[in-house]
Amino acid sequence: MPKKAKPAANGQEEGPVPCKQVKVEVAGGPSPLNFDSPSGLFESLISPVKAETFFQEFWEQKPLLIQRDDLALATYYQSLFRLSDLKSLCRQGVYYGRDVNVCRCVSGKKKVLNKDGKVHFLQLRKDFDQKRATIQFHQPQRFKDELWRIQEKLECYFGSLVGSNVYMTPAGAQGLPPHYDDVEVFILQLEGEKHWRLYRPTVPLAREYSVEAEDRIGRPAQEFTLKPGDLLYFPRGTIHQADTPPGLAHSTHVTISTYQGSSWGDFLLDTISGLVFDTAKADVELRAGIPRQLLLVETTAIATRRLSGFLRMLADRLEGTEELLSADMKKDFAMNRLPPYYVGDGAELSTPGGADCLLRGGQLPRLDSTVRLQFRDHVVLTVGPDPDPSDETREKVIYIYHSLKNKRETHMMGSEETESHGLRFPLSHLDALKQIWSSSAVSVKDLKLTTDEEKHSLAKKNLIFYVGDRVFIP
Repeated sequence: MPKKAKPAANGQEEGPVPCKQVKVEVAGGPSPLNFDSPSGLFESLISPVKAETFFQEFWEQKPLLIQRDDLALATYYQSLFRLSDLKSLCRQGVYYGRDVNVCRCVSGKKKVLNKDGKVHFLQLRKDFDQKRATIQFHQPQRFKDELWRIQEKLECYFGSLVGSNVYMTPAGAQGLPPHYDDVEVFILQLEGEKHWRLYRPTVPLAREYSVEAEDRIGRPAQEFTLKPGDLLYFPRGTIHQADTPPGLAHSTHVTISTYQGSSWGDFLLDTISGLVFDTAKADVELRAGIPRQLLLVETTAIATRRLSGFLRMLADRLEGTEELLSADMKKDFAMNRLPPYYVGDGAELSTPGGADCLLRGGQLPRLDSTVRLQFRDHVVLTVGPDPDPSDETREKVIYIYHSLKNKRETHMMGSEETESHGLRFPLSHLDALKQIWSSSAVSVKDLKLTTDEEKHSLAKKNLIFYVGDRVFIP
Protein backbone atom coordinates (compact mmCIF):
# COMPACT_ATOMS: atom_id res chain seq x y z
CA MET A 1 0.00 0.00 0.00
CA PRO A 2 1.22 3.56 -0.65
CA LYS A 3 2.60 5.36 2.33
CA LYS A 4 0.03 7.79 3.71
CA ALA A 5 1.22 10.97 5.41
CA LYS A 6 -0.69 13.70 7.19
CA PRO A 7 -0.87 17.19 5.74
CA ALA A 8 1.32 19.70 7.49
CA ALA A 9 -0.33 21.39 10.42
CA ASN A 10 -1.11 25.10 10.52
CA GLY A 11 -1.21 25.41 6.76
CA GLN A 12 2.57 25.22 6.40
CA GLU A 13 4.71 22.93 4.27
CA GLU A 14 8.27 22.89 3.12
CA GLY A 15 10.04 22.54 -0.21
CA PRO A 16 9.69 23.97 -3.72
CA VAL A 17 6.98 23.07 -6.19
CA PRO A 18 7.01 23.10 -9.98
CA CYS A 19 6.16 26.30 -11.78
CA LYS A 20 3.35 27.07 -14.14
CA GLN A 21 3.83 25.25 -17.41
CA VAL A 22 4.64 27.11 -20.58
CA LYS A 23 3.13 26.38 -23.96
CA VAL A 24 5.36 24.13 -26.04
CA GLU A 25 5.24 22.61 -29.50
CA VAL A 26 6.27 19.15 -30.57
CA ALA A 27 9.14 18.76 -32.97
CA GLY A 28 8.03 19.55 -36.49
CA GLY A 29 5.30 22.06 -35.65
CA PRO A 30 2.39 22.81 -33.34
CA SER A 31 0.54 19.96 -31.68
CA PRO A 32 -2.76 18.93 -33.31
CA LEU A 33 -4.19 18.58 -29.81
CA ASN A 34 -5.49 21.52 -27.79
CA PHE A 35 -3.66 21.86 -24.47
CA ASP A 36 -5.21 25.19 -23.47
CA SER A 37 -7.51 23.46 -20.95
CA PRO A 38 -8.44 19.93 -19.81
CA SER A 39 -11.75 20.09 -21.68
CA GLY A 40 -9.98 21.43 -24.78
CA LEU A 41 -7.56 18.52 -24.72
CA PHE A 42 -10.28 15.89 -24.40
CA GLU A 43 -12.44 17.46 -27.11
CA SER A 44 -9.50 17.59 -29.52
CA LEU A 45 -8.63 13.97 -28.66
CA ILE A 46 -12.08 12.65 -29.70
CA SER A 47 -12.64 15.13 -32.55
CA PRO A 48 -14.81 15.34 -34.63
CA VAL A 49 -17.15 13.80 -32.03
CA LYS A 50 -18.37 16.40 -29.52
CA ALA A 51 -17.85 15.80 -25.80
CA GLU A 52 -21.57 16.19 -25.10
CA THR A 53 -22.39 13.52 -27.68
CA PHE A 54 -19.67 11.24 -26.33
CA PHE A 55 -21.00 11.26 -22.77
CA GLN A 56 -24.64 10.99 -23.83
CA GLU A 57 -24.21 8.13 -26.29
CA PHE A 58 -20.94 6.25 -25.63
CA TRP A 59 -19.43 6.72 -22.16
CA GLU A 60 -20.03 3.52 -20.11
CA GLN A 61 -22.47 2.40 -22.84
CA LYS A 62 -20.82 1.28 -26.06
CA PRO A 63 -17.57 1.50 -28.07
CA LEU A 64 -16.65 4.48 -30.24
CA LEU A 65 -14.42 4.08 -33.30
CA ILE A 66 -12.90 7.24 -34.83
CA GLN A 67 -10.95 6.62 -38.04
CA ARG A 68 -9.23 9.71 -39.40
CA ASP A 69 -7.27 10.31 -42.59
CA ASP A 70 -5.16 13.04 -41.00
CA LEU A 71 -1.44 13.01 -41.79
CA ALA A 72 -0.55 15.62 -39.17
CA LEU A 73 -2.37 13.69 -36.43
CA ALA A 74 -0.87 10.37 -37.57
CA THR A 75 2.63 11.88 -37.47
CA TYR A 76 1.97 13.30 -34.00
CA TYR A 77 0.67 9.96 -32.70
CA GLN A 78 3.79 8.24 -34.06
CA SER A 79 5.95 10.68 -32.08
CA LEU A 80 4.35 9.63 -28.77
CA PHE A 81 6.11 6.25 -28.67
CA ARG A 82 7.98 4.20 -31.27
CA LEU A 83 9.39 0.70 -31.20
CA SER A 84 12.78 2.31 -31.83
CA ASP A 85 12.46 4.21 -28.51
CA LEU A 86 13.10 0.97 -26.63
CA LYS A 87 16.84 1.15 -27.26
CA SER A 88 17.30 4.44 -25.40
CA LEU A 89 14.78 3.45 -22.70
CA CYS A 90 16.70 0.25 -21.97
CA ARG A 91 19.85 2.34 -21.51
CA GLN A 92 18.01 4.35 -18.84
CA GLY A 93 17.40 1.18 -16.85
CA VAL A 94 14.08 -0.68 -17.12
CA TYR A 95 13.20 -4.04 -15.58
CA TYR A 96 11.10 -7.06 -16.48
CA GLY A 97 7.78 -7.18 -14.67
CA ARG A 98 7.96 -3.64 -13.33
CA ASP A 99 8.47 -1.76 -16.61
CA VAL A 100 8.25 -4.34 -19.39
CA ASN A 101 6.29 -7.54 -20.02
CA VAL A 102 7.06 -9.83 -22.96
CA CYS A 103 4.19 -12.15 -23.88
CA ARG A 104 2.37 -14.13 -26.56
CA CYS A 105 -1.14 -15.46 -26.93
CA VAL A 106 -0.86 -19.26 -27.32
CA SER A 107 -4.03 -21.36 -27.72
CA GLY A 108 -6.16 -18.68 -26.08
CA LYS A 109 -3.83 -18.20 -23.11
CA LYS A 110 -1.24 -15.58 -22.23
CA LYS A 111 2.33 -16.91 -22.16
CA VAL A 112 4.78 -14.62 -20.36
CA LEU A 113 8.37 -14.70 -21.69
CA ASN A 114 9.97 -12.34 -19.18
CA LYS A 115 13.57 -12.80 -18.10
CA ASP A 116 14.85 -11.76 -14.68
CA GLY A 117 16.15 -8.35 -13.73
CA LYS A 118 17.21 -5.57 -16.07
CA VAL A 119 15.97 -5.47 -19.67
CA HIS A 120 18.64 -5.61 -22.40
CA PHE A 121 17.55 -4.25 -25.76
CA LEU A 122 19.19 -6.96 -27.89
CA GLN A 123 17.38 -9.72 -25.97
CA LEU A 124 14.12 -7.77 -26.16
CA ARG A 125 14.44 -7.34 -29.90
CA LYS A 126 15.33 -11.02 -30.29
CA ASP A 127 12.12 -12.07 -28.52
CA PHE A 128 10.17 -9.62 -30.65
CA ASP A 129 11.63 -10.77 -33.99
CA GLN A 130 12.15 -14.49 -33.43
CA LYS A 131 9.48 -15.46 -30.91
CA ARG A 132 6.87 -13.04 -32.35
CA ALA A 133 6.32 -11.73 -28.82
CA THR A 134 4.42 -8.60 -27.85
CA ILE A 135 6.30 -6.03 -25.77
CA GLN A 136 4.14 -4.27 -23.20
CA PHE A 137 5.71 -1.12 -21.75
CA HIS A 138 4.10 -0.04 -18.46
CA GLN A 139 3.25 3.60 -17.73
CA PRO A 140 5.37 5.25 -20.47
CA GLN A 141 4.30 8.71 -19.26
CA ARG A 142 7.11 8.30 -16.71
CA PHE A 143 9.60 8.59 -19.58
CA LYS A 144 7.80 10.27 -22.49
CA ASP A 145 7.05 13.97 -21.98
CA GLU A 146 4.17 14.25 -24.43
CA LEU A 147 2.29 11.35 -22.82
CA TRP A 148 2.82 13.03 -19.43
CA ARG A 149 1.40 16.20 -20.96
CA ILE A 150 -1.69 14.39 -22.30
CA GLN A 151 -2.40 12.29 -19.21
CA GLU A 152 -1.92 15.16 -16.76
CA LYS A 153 -4.62 17.11 -18.60
CA LEU A 154 -6.90 14.07 -18.72
CA GLU A 155 -6.55 13.54 -14.96
CA CYS A 156 -7.71 17.13 -14.50
CA TYR A 157 -10.61 16.49 -16.89
CA PHE A 158 -11.86 13.22 -15.41
CA GLY A 159 -10.91 13.84 -11.78
CA SER A 160 -9.55 10.29 -11.77
CA LEU A 161 -6.16 8.64 -12.24
CA VAL A 162 -5.16 8.10 -15.88
CA GLY A 163 -2.65 5.36 -16.66
CA SER A 164 -1.23 4.02 -19.91
CA ASN A 165 0.51 1.03 -21.47
CA VAL A 166 2.18 0.74 -24.87
CA TYR A 167 1.82 -2.52 -26.83
CA MET A 168 4.25 -3.38 -29.66
CA THR A 169 3.29 -6.51 -31.63
CA PRO A 170 5.07 -8.06 -34.66
CA ALA A 171 3.24 -8.72 -37.91
CA GLY A 172 1.06 -11.84 -37.80
CA ALA A 173 1.11 -12.04 -33.99
CA GLN A 174 -1.16 -11.54 -30.99
CA GLY A 175 -0.05 -10.72 -27.48
CA LEU A 176 -3.11 -11.17 -25.26
CA PRO A 177 -6.11 -13.54 -25.27
CA PRO A 178 -9.71 -12.24 -25.25
CA HIS A 179 -10.31 -10.39 -21.99
CA TYR A 180 -12.05 -7.46 -20.37
CA ASP A 181 -10.76 -4.71 -18.07
CA ASP A 182 -12.01 -2.71 -15.10
CA VAL A 183 -11.14 0.66 -16.69
CA GLU A 184 -12.48 2.95 -19.38
CA VAL A 185 -10.14 2.51 -22.34
CA PHE A 186 -8.93 4.89 -25.06
CA ILE A 187 -6.70 3.33 -27.74
CA LEU A 188 -4.43 5.54 -29.86
CA GLN A 189 -2.87 3.76 -32.84
CA LEU A 190 0.71 4.97 -33.17
CA GLU A 191 2.55 2.76 -35.69
CA GLY A 192 1.41 0.18 -38.23
CA GLU A 193 -2.04 -1.43 -38.12
CA LYS A 194 -3.96 -3.43 -35.51
CA HIS A 195 -6.93 -5.69 -36.17
CA TRP A 196 -9.52 -5.51 -33.38
CA ARG A 197 -12.47 -7.68 -32.41
CA LEU A 198 -14.92 -6.43 -29.77
CA TYR A 199 -17.57 -8.60 -28.07
CA ARG A 200 -20.60 -7.83 -25.96
CA PRO A 201 -19.84 -7.75 -22.23
CA THR A 202 -20.64 -10.69 -20.01
CA VAL A 203 -20.14 -8.36 -17.02
CA PRO A 204 -21.16 -4.76 -17.93
CA LEU A 205 -19.01 -2.10 -16.21
CA ALA A 206 -16.83 -4.82 -14.70
CA ARG A 207 -14.95 -4.16 -11.47
CA GLU A 208 -12.09 -6.56 -12.23
CA TYR A 209 -9.92 -7.88 -15.07
CA SER A 210 -10.81 -11.29 -16.51
CA VAL A 211 -9.79 -13.52 -19.43
CA GLU A 212 -12.69 -14.97 -21.44
CA ALA A 213 -12.63 -18.28 -23.35
CA GLU A 214 -13.18 -18.09 -27.12
CA ASP A 215 -16.05 -20.61 -26.99
CA ARG A 216 -17.94 -18.43 -24.48
CA ILE A 217 -17.86 -15.00 -26.12
CA GLY A 218 -19.51 -15.81 -29.45
CA ARG A 219 -19.06 -13.79 -32.62
CA PRO A 220 -17.56 -10.28 -32.55
CA ALA A 221 -20.03 -7.44 -32.28
CA GLN A 222 -17.52 -5.21 -34.10
CA GLU A 223 -14.42 -5.94 -36.18
CA PHE A 224 -12.09 -3.36 -37.74
CA THR A 225 -8.47 -2.30 -38.27
CA LEU A 226 -6.87 0.76 -36.68
CA LYS A 227 -4.27 2.85 -38.51
CA PRO A 228 -2.02 5.66 -37.19
CA GLY A 229 -4.13 8.61 -36.05
CA ASP A 230 -7.19 6.46 -35.29
CA LEU A 231 -8.82 6.32 -31.85
CA LEU A 232 -10.93 3.63 -30.22
CA TYR A 233 -12.88 3.92 -26.97
CA PHE A 234 -14.68 1.14 -25.13
CA PRO A 235 -16.24 0.88 -21.64
CA ARG A 236 -14.94 -1.33 -18.86
CA GLY A 237 -16.22 -4.85 -19.24
CA THR A 238 -15.99 -4.81 -23.06
CA ILE A 239 -14.43 -8.09 -24.18
CA HIS A 240 -11.72 -7.53 -26.76
CA GLN A 241 -8.73 -9.04 -28.54
CA ALA A 242 -6.34 -7.59 -31.11
CA ASP A 243 -3.67 -8.86 -33.51
CA THR A 244 -1.28 -7.36 -36.03
CA PRO A 245 -2.21 -8.39 -39.59
CA PRO A 246 0.37 -10.67 -41.29
CA GLY A 247 2.66 -9.39 -44.02
CA LEU A 248 2.73 -5.83 -42.69
CA ALA A 249 4.92 -3.86 -40.35
CA HIS A 250 4.71 -4.17 -36.58
CA SER A 251 1.95 -2.39 -34.67
CA THR A 252 2.37 0.04 -31.79
CA HIS A 253 -0.57 1.42 -29.84
CA VAL A 254 -0.99 3.10 -26.48
CA THR A 255 -3.87 2.24 -24.17
CA ILE A 256 -4.90 5.20 -22.01
CA SER A 257 -7.18 4.11 -19.17
CA THR A 258 -9.16 5.79 -16.40
CA TYR A 259 -12.04 5.43 -13.89
CA GLN A 260 -10.70 2.42 -12.04
CA GLY A 261 -12.48 2.27 -8.67
CA SER A 262 -14.54 5.37 -9.47
CA SER A 263 -18.09 4.00 -9.38
CA TRP A 264 -21.00 5.14 -7.21
CA GLY A 265 -20.39 2.04 -5.13
CA ASP A 266 -16.81 3.13 -4.46
CA PHE A 267 -17.95 6.65 -3.60
CA LEU A 268 -20.62 5.32 -1.24
CA LEU A 269 -18.05 3.21 0.59
CA ASP A 270 -15.78 6.25 0.81
CA THR A 271 -18.36 8.68 2.20
CA ILE A 272 -20.55 6.46 4.39
CA SER A 273 -17.98 6.32 7.21
CA GLY A 274 -17.95 10.11 7.50
CA LEU A 275 -21.74 10.24 7.48
CA VAL A 276 -21.91 7.62 10.26
CA PHE A 277 -19.27 9.53 12.24
CA ASP A 278 -21.28 12.76 12.09
CA THR A 279 -24.61 11.08 12.82
CA ALA A 280 -23.28 9.13 15.79
CA LYS A 281 -22.19 12.40 17.45
CA ALA A 282 -25.81 13.57 17.37
CA ASP A 283 -27.77 10.31 17.83
CA VAL A 284 -27.44 8.22 20.99
CA GLU A 285 -28.90 5.12 19.27
CA LEU A 286 -25.83 4.82 17.06
CA ARG A 287 -23.61 5.14 20.11
CA ALA A 288 -25.38 2.29 21.94
CA GLY A 289 -23.54 -1.03 22.11
CA ILE A 290 -24.33 -3.99 19.88
CA PRO A 291 -25.86 -7.10 21.55
CA ARG A 292 -23.52 -9.32 23.51
CA GLN A 293 -21.75 -12.01 21.47
CA LEU A 294 -23.08 -10.61 18.16
CA LEU A 295 -19.61 -11.01 16.66
CA LEU A 296 -19.51 -14.68 17.70
CA VAL A 297 -22.70 -15.82 15.95
CA GLU A 298 -24.43 -15.39 12.61
CA THR A 299 -26.17 -12.06 12.17
CA THR A 300 -29.62 -12.24 13.72
CA ALA A 301 -32.90 -10.96 12.28
CA ILE A 302 -33.04 -8.37 15.07
CA ALA A 303 -29.59 -7.03 14.13
CA THR A 304 -30.57 -6.89 10.46
CA ARG A 305 -33.72 -4.90 11.27
CA ARG A 306 -31.72 -2.47 13.43
CA LEU A 307 -29.18 -1.95 10.65
CA SER A 308 -31.97 -1.38 8.10
CA GLY A 309 -33.44 1.27 10.37
CA PHE A 310 -30.08 2.97 10.78
CA LEU A 311 -29.56 3.02 7.00
CA ARG A 312 -32.96 4.68 6.49
CA MET A 313 -32.04 7.24 9.15
CA LEU A 314 -28.70 7.91 7.41
CA ALA A 315 -30.48 8.34 4.08
CA ASP A 316 -32.78 10.95 5.62
CA ARG A 317 -29.81 12.75 7.14
CA LEU A 318 -27.92 12.65 3.83
CA GLU A 319 -30.72 14.60 2.12
CA GLY A 320 -29.88 17.64 4.23
CA THR A 321 -26.09 17.27 4.27
CA GLU A 322 -24.03 19.91 2.50
CA GLU A 323 -20.57 18.51 3.18
CA LEU A 324 -19.79 14.84 2.47
CA LEU A 325 -16.74 13.62 4.36
CA SER A 326 -14.52 11.85 1.84
CA ALA A 327 -12.37 9.34 3.68
CA ASP A 328 -9.81 8.32 1.08
CA MET A 329 -10.81 8.81 -2.57
CA LYS A 330 -9.92 12.50 -2.83
CA LYS A 331 -6.72 12.07 -0.87
CA ASP A 332 -5.62 9.00 -2.85
CA PHE A 333 -6.29 10.80 -6.14
CA ALA A 334 -4.24 13.84 -5.12
CA MET A 335 -1.48 11.65 -3.69
CA ASN A 336 -1.06 9.36 -6.70
CA ARG A 337 -1.78 11.54 -9.73
CA LEU A 338 0.74 13.20 -12.04
CA PRO A 339 2.30 16.53 -11.08
CA PRO A 340 1.56 19.51 -13.35
CA TYR A 341 3.24 19.29 -16.74
CA TYR A 342 6.18 21.64 -17.13
CA VAL A 343 9.33 21.83 -19.24
CA GLY A 344 12.74 21.06 -17.77
CA ASP A 345 13.10 20.89 -14.00
CA GLY A 346 10.77 23.84 -13.40
CA ALA A 347 13.37 25.99 -11.66
CA GLU A 348 14.50 27.60 -14.90
CA LEU A 349 11.07 28.78 -15.97
CA SER A 350 9.80 32.29 -15.51
CA THR A 351 6.38 33.87 -15.21
CA PRO A 352 4.95 36.07 -17.99
CA GLY A 353 6.24 39.11 -16.11
CA GLY A 354 9.79 37.77 -16.21
CA ALA A 355 10.17 37.37 -12.43
CA ASP A 356 11.73 34.26 -10.95
CA CYS A 357 9.07 31.58 -10.84
CA LEU A 358 9.71 30.39 -7.31
CA LEU A 359 9.67 33.64 -5.38
CA ARG A 360 10.56 33.47 -1.73
CA GLY A 361 10.63 36.67 0.24
CA GLY A 362 9.53 38.54 -2.86
CA GLN A 363 6.26 40.39 -3.35
CA LEU A 364 4.13 39.43 -0.34
CA PRO A 365 0.33 39.55 -0.54
CA ARG A 366 -1.17 42.55 1.27
CA LEU A 367 -4.74 43.26 2.30
CA ASP A 368 -5.27 45.21 -0.93
CA SER A 369 -3.68 42.44 -3.10
CA THR A 370 -5.70 40.35 -5.52
CA VAL A 371 -4.68 36.71 -5.45
CA ARG A 372 -5.56 33.50 -7.29
CA LEU A 373 -4.57 29.86 -6.99
CA GLN A 374 -1.68 28.84 -9.20
CA PHE A 375 -2.75 25.22 -9.84
CA ARG A 376 -6.48 25.00 -9.22
CA ASP A 377 -6.84 21.75 -11.18
CA HIS A 378 -4.30 20.09 -8.90
CA VAL A 379 -5.95 21.00 -5.60
CA VAL A 380 -8.74 19.17 -3.74
CA LEU A 381 -10.47 20.50 -0.65
CA THR A 382 -11.91 18.06 1.89
CA VAL A 383 -13.46 18.19 5.34
CA GLY A 384 -12.82 15.40 7.81
CA PRO A 385 -12.18 14.50 11.45
CA ASP A 386 -8.83 15.59 12.86
CA PRO A 387 -6.62 12.48 12.96
CA ASP A 388 -4.50 13.92 15.79
CA PRO A 389 -4.73 11.26 18.55
CA SER A 390 -4.22 13.94 21.21
CA ASP A 391 -7.46 15.63 20.16
CA GLU A 392 -10.09 13.80 22.20
CA THR A 393 -12.96 15.87 20.75
CA ARG A 394 -12.13 14.72 17.18
CA GLU A 395 -13.37 17.98 15.72
CA LYS A 396 -13.57 18.33 11.95
CA VAL A 397 -10.82 20.18 10.11
CA ILE A 398 -10.16 21.20 6.50
CA TYR A 399 -7.58 19.49 4.34
CA ILE A 400 -6.23 20.84 1.09
CA TYR A 401 -4.34 18.13 -0.78
CA HIS A 402 -2.30 18.88 -3.90
CA SER A 403 -0.14 17.04 -6.41
CA LEU A 404 2.50 19.74 -6.97
CA LYS A 405 5.25 17.68 -5.33
CA ASN A 406 4.22 14.31 -6.74
CA LYS A 407 6.83 12.31 -8.60
CA ARG A 408 6.17 11.57 -12.23
CA GLU A 409 8.61 8.64 -12.01
CA THR A 410 6.32 6.70 -9.64
CA HIS A 411 2.98 7.48 -11.32
CA MET A 412 0.62 4.47 -11.39
CA MET A 413 3.38 2.13 -10.20
CA GLY A 414 1.37 0.78 -7.28
CA SER A 415 4.11 -0.73 -5.19
CA GLU A 416 6.15 2.47 -5.15
CA GLU A 417 6.05 4.41 -1.88
CA THR A 418 4.19 7.70 -2.13
CA GLU A 419 3.15 10.33 0.37
CA SER A 420 0.45 12.95 0.47
CA HIS A 421 1.22 16.65 0.29
CA GLY A 422 -1.17 19.18 1.67
CA LEU A 423 -2.29 21.67 4.26
CA ARG A 424 -4.59 21.57 7.28
CA PHE A 425 -6.85 24.44 8.41
CA PRO A 426 -9.44 25.02 11.13
CA LEU A 427 -13.06 24.60 10.06
CA SER A 428 -13.60 28.37 10.50
CA HIS A 429 -11.56 28.90 7.29
CA LEU A 430 -13.91 26.82 5.12
CA ASP A 431 -15.83 29.68 3.47
CA ALA A 432 -12.67 31.66 2.75
CA LEU A 433 -10.91 28.65 1.24
CA LYS A 434 -13.93 27.82 -0.92
CA GLN A 435 -13.96 31.46 -2.00
CA ILE A 436 -10.33 31.29 -3.11
CA TRP A 437 -10.76 27.91 -4.79
CA SER A 438 -13.88 28.85 -6.76
CA SER A 439 -12.84 32.37 -7.82
CA SER A 440 -10.67 33.35 -10.77
CA ALA A 441 -9.24 36.03 -8.46
CA VAL A 442 -10.17 37.43 -5.06
CA SER A 443 -9.09 40.43 -3.03
CA VAL A 444 -7.46 39.53 0.29
CA LYS A 445 -9.61 42.08 2.13
CA ASP A 446 -12.78 40.39 0.81
CA LEU A 447 -11.96 36.94 2.20
CA LYS A 448 -14.74 35.54 4.38
CA LEU A 449 -12.88 35.66 7.68
CA THR A 450 -13.61 37.64 10.83
CA THR A 451 -10.50 39.80 11.15
CA ASP A 452 -8.01 41.46 8.81
CA GLU A 453 -5.27 39.61 10.65
CA GLU A 454 -6.81 36.23 9.72
CA LYS A 455 -7.23 37.33 6.08
CA HIS A 456 -3.65 38.53 5.81
CA SER A 457 -2.34 35.42 7.54
CA LEU A 458 -4.21 33.09 5.18
CA ALA A 459 -2.92 34.93 2.11
CA LYS A 460 0.61 35.37 3.43
CA LYS A 461 1.39 32.02 5.01
CA ASN A 462 -0.66 29.21 3.67
CA LEU A 463 -1.32 28.97 -0.06
CA ILE A 464 0.44 29.12 -3.39
CA PHE A 465 -0.81 32.29 -5.06
CA TYR A 466 -0.37 34.46 -8.05
CA VAL A 467 0.05 38.04 -6.84
CA GLY A 468 -0.22 40.10 -9.97
CA ASP A 469 2.02 38.25 -12.43
CA ARG A 470 4.27 36.77 -9.76
CA VAL A 471 4.00 33.52 -7.86
CA PHE A 472 4.23 33.72 -4.10
CA ILE A 473 5.17 30.55 -2.22
CA PRO A 474 5.73 31.15 1.50
